[in-house]
Amino acid sequence: MAPTITVTLAQLAKMIDHSLLHPTMTDTDILAGLKTARDNHVATACIKPYMISVAKKELAGSDVLVCPVIGFPHGNSTTEIKVLEATAAAKAGGNEIDMVVNVGKICQINDAVIANGAILKVIFENDYLQAEHIARLCEICTELKVAFVKTSTGYGFVKQTDGAYNYKGATVKDLKLMKERSGEKVQIKAAGGVRTLDDLQHVMSLGVTRIGATATVAILEEARKRGIGNEPVEVSFKPITGETGGY
Repeated sequence: MAPTITVTLAQLAKMIDHSLLHPTMTDTDILAGLKTARDNHVATACIKPYMISVAKKELAGSDVLVCPVIGFPHGNSTTEIKVLEATAAAKAGGNEIDMVVNVGKICQINDAVIANGAILKVIFENDYLQAEHIARLCEICTELKVAFVKTSTGYGFVKQTDGAYNYKGATVKDLKLMKERSGEKVQIKAAGGVRTLDDLQHVMSLGVTRIGATATVAILEEARKRGIGNEPVEVSFKPITGETGGY
């Protein structure tokens, strides 16, 4: 028997950070993406820092927040530079900040973001890490009271056994581990390969409260086709097969 979950369309939309981060995106592409975010009432539009002022203008009067990224996608900037970048992004109007971790160097950035009225999501890039590293990062983030821990950037390419570069992104195994090792007040964001309504419903059932997605429109259109609207409805979903595979 297929698993089920009870949701509304608005709840699904507010699970989504609409991702506008691909390196080849033009300003025209990003403007179109901001309209998509606004029209679909998602949680945030995830943008590059140079677009904060534009995003604020395009999203003014809507319920969609601005979410710039810091140290993206590899997290290799020094702590001092990340603090400056995060502070500037929050002061410029970023409501939520997605920052790629430089393992263990989190506290100063979190403090800077909170001091300027925003919240921090810490991106681990799980494809680069072992389970013990992920668990320890969850413990550190819990101790520092960050708002979210996030699986990946979607750009953490690793050389595979066939020689090609790819990523797993958000996996069932890692999400379960992150939920288990994070404190009750730390939320989980799944990013990297959550592309369908079934994917979204499955990660919700694991305790995930936010996803990063480029397939926002397709996910919400599928939800409408399945009869998900303003009132809570119980719907079945196809679970992800395998405990270690990506989506």
